Amino acid sequence: MEPVRPTLTERLHREIAGTIGLLVDEADFATMRRYRSFAFDDHPAYLRHTEALLRDLDDQGRHTSLALFDPEQYAAYCARTGIDPDTRASRTRFTAELAASGPTVPYDGRPLAELLPDLLDEAARRATWEHATQLLDRAGECASCGEDLGRAAFARAFDLLRRILRAAPPGAHHLVGSVTAPDGPLLGVFRARSDATGITEVDDSAAVELATVLAAGITTGDPGGLVMRTTAPDRHDRVRGWRLHGDGLVPLTAAEVFDAYCTDALSGELIAPEPDVDYCAPPEVEGIAPRPEGPHRH
Repeated sequence: MEPVRPTLTERLHREIAGTIGLLVDEADFATMRRYRSFAFDDHPAYLRHTEALLRDLDDQGRHTSLALFDPEQYAAYCARTGIDPDTRASRTRFTAELAASGPTVPYDGRPLAELLPDLLDEAARRATWEHATQLLDRAGECASCGEDLGRAAFARAFDLLRRILRAAPPGAHHLVGSVTAPDGPLLGVFRARSDATGITEVDDSAAVELATVLAAGITTGDPGGLVMRTTAPDRHDRVRGWRLHGDGLVPLTAAEVFDAYCTDALSGELIAPEPDVDYCAPPEVEGIAPRPEGPHRH
């Protein structure tokens, strides 16, 4: 008996990528239960069924992404677009919007419990990016020269990162920048690699995000800083840090680096120091000190 060949429609169906809007938080799940068309009543069971669906789609060769489904954003979207929130079609439409513009992570075969932190991190990263960008947009123009202050601060922040990486020793570098803004902390993470010849690998999009965070601190004057951890073969990891001041960075002492690295930037809680890690004062880096004229030149 000859095997049944899939029709062209079935073959095309297998090539369609999809996105699942996931209710990660149990409170969000409870909020969605107010809609009669929402069929689930148990959050753990909902997550198990979602994982089974992801595995099934993966077995079919289908590419699927996960998006963070926020009930409040969903209700606002339905009110704005004039659609009924208590329908599957409306949830599907909102999920399609998330796929186009919201934070997503691809399903790669890992258990859902391992993917959820990645999705939450991506959502936090996107929120930070949007918040920092808004702060730069609000900076306005220089009263005396008319220069866009947000754009000038971003250019300065990007230059600070470039100078620090050029002066960095060979190894893999993990940089974390933070700014304590009044309406919520900002955090940017960036990774790069260098050897004796210079930078050999860099994540450009993450560099832009980190520069945006630092630029927000430059424009607002809010407290902030930068920490860099360098990993190289056959030696302890080395951690160095700088404090954001004006439009520049001021090096921290070894003790200040220890305090900065062993304190959670979001919660302020102490973190136990890691073994085999050296907390060091950074070497002098040309051109990163605060400039009297600020981030723009007249």
